[in-house]
Amino acid sequence: MELGAGMPVRKLLEMMGEMGGFMGPHLSKSYQTLLEMLRDGECLRIISFTGNIVSTGLRGVLADMARRRLFNLFITTCGALDHDLARSRAGYEAGSFDSDDYELAERNIHRLGNVWISSKSYGSVIESEMRRLCGELEGPVSTYELCWRLGERIDSDSSFLTWCWRNKIPVVVPGIVDGAVGYQLWLNMQGRKFYIDLMKDESLLNELMWSHTRKGGLVLGGGISKHHLLWWAQFGGEGLDYAIYISTADEYDGSLSGARPREAITWHKVSAKAKHVFVKADATLALPFLYLATLEALAENP
Repeated sequence: MELGAGMPVRKLLEMMGEMGGFMGPHLSKSYQTLLEMLRDGECLRIISFTGNIVSTGLRGVLADMARRRLFNLFITTCGALDHDLARSRAGYEAGSFDSDDYELAERNIHRLGNVWISSKSYGSVIESEMRRLCGELEGPVSTYELCWRLGERIDSDSSFLTWCWRNKIPVVVPGIVDGAVGYQLWLNMQGRKFYIDLMKDESLLNELMWSHTRKGGLVLGGGISKHHLLWWAQFGGEGLDYAIYISTADEYDGSLSGARPREAITWHKVSAKAKHVFVKADATLALPFLYLATLEALAENP
């Protein structure tokens, strides 16, 4: 493989498809699959991700995806809402996996991997913002409606929730109570006139799945967001027609997080005819290359 200055990222990924050598060809295939999915005008395009990557620089990638309307549906965790809100109001710091956690605790700093989060940049920020938002809510509220209201309140170009609100892209959070935003919802609904209606989310997913016979999914990490995407993909067709998984999880513990697309085929969550690939890599390493190469290709030939 010969590299040169000024080489487009998409050219690099195309070359990696011919290089052999472990995950390089997988990343190349993910680029080709994602590009085909985005060019498929009949495809319902879904992205799922976990909250931890929103605490990183990938938050900007997610916001740009929403800004460009590249996906029709986001499925994520409560932590994604926590970090999108907190980072819109306060800063996080680059830290280290090898930090002295006892010392950080003494300084009221939370550690999320190698990201440092001051307690004053997190809990109190989310508490004050959610208290005001909850005072405006009435009646049954789906998580996608909640996310739109939260995105409207954040009102920041760096926020994926704001761009999803502006472009009316649903953000479904099946595990809404598992985080700071969810706790504040519970705390502030005491005596209030609203409640979170998860079945309203499921009705939306049902409508989207049955109204699209072709579906594609970009799955970052695992957990409940991955499973919810795959669960609903089996309805209204034969499963996902495009499936791109990026994860470091291992399949041999039997968890959904580590399961490969071929396993989802047995559940009819991924079509037996699907174009699919599993990239075993840290999403913060793989996604920027994958996304930039895709943007280059779409700019040249939408």
